[in-house]
Amino acid sequence: MIIPQYDIIVIGAGHAGCEAAIAAARMGSKVLLITKDMNKIAQMSCNPAIGGIAKGQIVCEIDALGGYSAIVTDASTIQFRMLNLSKGPAMWSPRAQCDKLHFSMNWRYVLENTSNLDIWQDTVTSITFKESNISGVRVAMGAEFDCKIVILTAGTFLNGKLYIGNEVVHGGRMGESPSLALTEQLSALGCTTARMKTGTPPRIDARSIDLSKLEKQDFDPNPSKFSYLPFKTSIQRGKEQKPCYIVHTNKNVHEILRTGFEQSPLFSGKIKGIGPRYCPSIEDKLRTFAGKDSHQLFLEPEGWNTHEYYLQGFASSLPLSVQIDALQEIDGLRGVKVFTPGYAVEYDFFDPTELHPTLESRIVPNLYFAGQVNGTTGYEEAAAQGLMAGINAHLKLNNKEPFILKRDEAYIGVLIDDLITKGVDEPYRMFTSRAEYRILLRQDNADSRLTEKGYQLGLVDQFRYQFTRLKYDLISNYIDFANSTTLSPEDVNDYLSSIDSALLSHKKKISDLLSRPSTSISTLLKYVPRGTIIDSNLSEKLSKISSIETEQTRNLLEMPWGKTEGRGDINPEIVSEEILKSAEISIKYKGYIDREKNIAEKIRRLENLRIPDDFDFSKVTSLSMECRIKLNRYRPRTIAQASRISGVSPADIQVLLVYFGR
Repeated sequence: MIIPQYDIIVIGAGHAGCEAAIAAARMGSKVLLITKDMNKIAQMSCNPAIGGIAKGQIVCEIDALGGYSAIVTDASTIQFRMLNLSKGPAMWSPRAQCDKLHFSMNWRYVLENTSNLDIWQDTVTSITFKESNISGVRVAMGAEFDCKIVILTAGTFLNGKLYIGNEVVHGGRMGESPSLALTEQLSALGCTTARMKTGTPPRIDARSIDLSKLEKQDFDPNPSKFSYLPFKTSIQRGKEQKPCYIVHTNKNVHEILRTGFEQSPLFSGKIKGIGPRYCPSIEDKLRTFAGKDSHQLFLEPEGWNTHEYYLQGFASSLPLSVQIDALQEIDGLRGVKVFTPGYAVEYDFFDPTELHPTLESRIVPNLYFAGQVNGTTGYEEAAAQGLMAGINAHLKLNNKEPFILKRDEAYIGVLIDDLITKGVDEPYRMFTSRAEYRILLRQDNADSRLTEKGYQLGLVDQFRYQFTRLKYDLISNYIDFANSTTLSPEDVNDYLSSIDSALLSHKKKISDLLSRPSTSISTLLKYVPRGTIIDSNLSEKLSKISSIETEQTRNLLEMPWGKTEGRGDINPEIVSEEILKSAEISIKYKGYIDREKNIAEKIRRLENLRIPDDFDFSKVTSLSMECRIKLNRYRPRTIAQASRISGVSPADIQVLLVYFGR
């Protein structure tokens, strides 16, 4: 048997592994993706949903760089909502409920149809070395595969244990065996490891639920999508979306749940790992909020053609009987039947402060970590890390400069910088509050920020690149038009009166009028006497772009589940609407945007102040003791990175600036 030699081997085909493998392969590396089960590629182990607050922005950034998470999500969406629309655009966050089977099958389709990418179904038992250099991996069936770089994306499978009451089962997910020995091997090589915990709620049979007693949570009637590619999704073309439902616990539910506390592995000490504060189990909620008589839960569908529903907010490791008895006390769930109980998962992760910004290990060269193995949680955070690890692994193989996103360039930059600089003391989840420059990092402008970079990397194809250039040329035209065109009182006072806005006494620029909260550019353009500047040649320009043939767009259009419309069906009106929205945000929030850009520019100066890799901070005696310990542990690359480490004060930063002669 002849086994091919590979450039890169990716261990694990979760969300991180899929993005890592496809990115490296599309850039030109020969890649092998190893997974335990090819039928569970990109499995949505927890909630079958993508996006949410800050997470949605990450998915848009992945798409802008040429990744696939957004494309697959759009093809698998059964419900779409844009969150936080009552707030400013920096807080708008797309979220999609997905058909989890379609999601997995669509990912498998694009992986199998990507050049330079092979898939092998097996379990990796060890990483092999030759003269202290990574040489490949060994799998359970005895085969050895040669490679130059390994990307580890094993998720919750590293020494994973599942807990339901007093029952303990070894596994990474229900019914799936754990990955053993890898942690021990890497720990022996010097990598620091610890344990974390997460959990999942019961999956229940909708046929046993009285949905009429539940509060329906509707979807957006005019749904958007994640990908910036100008094709409509199935729900945008009219396929009816599936609703979610809201339910509430009550005192009886809480009393039953408390009867199982003595058997809870969370409270008995069986689970040592740290769980996420922001997504606690139901038993954690009852203990933390002991005086609260009710908690809100969300009942969410798992697919188009299944009765399986996900009960968000009811994650639990309590005994099965306790879970079922408690569920039956919830209004509408009196006769509920359970497909899968809730359970807790405890697993190994590696200290992310031992990583370079490329996600390569500082301990083991040519080994990259991505996803939950870095102490994160969430499909979106994992996918982003996988994409960056795949990119940088390929770049290192080809002796090219690494690709590192700064904090003012992307939420992905914030995510990785937080991990390698601050480390984790609980599963890391992205929030908008973690980003200092969130008005710059909006979901609507990720393609403006990142598509050029993706094109330079070779991940963004000609079709997407040309479309993005056209789009932002038109946005710029609208902004210039709004800044140079005035409207008179007789033109717009009726409109201003209808929205309870102050009337004009003299002419004003459209851009000035847009500074008012309730005004919109699409409405104001209607009052331009000589008409709007909507490009009459837009359809022609889009038609020329749509003729460009590329692998990525071909995969998009040929995906078997949730197909998008064809190239010839690019709707100029939809594109114009998106352009107008982006132009309006740029004009309305110009002051805030400019302010953040100025702040970011000042911080960038500190980002450019490099600290030698082997610098010994202990010899700078004017630094505080805590500061010296922290800096020697985390090894910041720049003065700016040092400033973000907990325990490093502004006074310490001033000392470093003086020391390095700045």
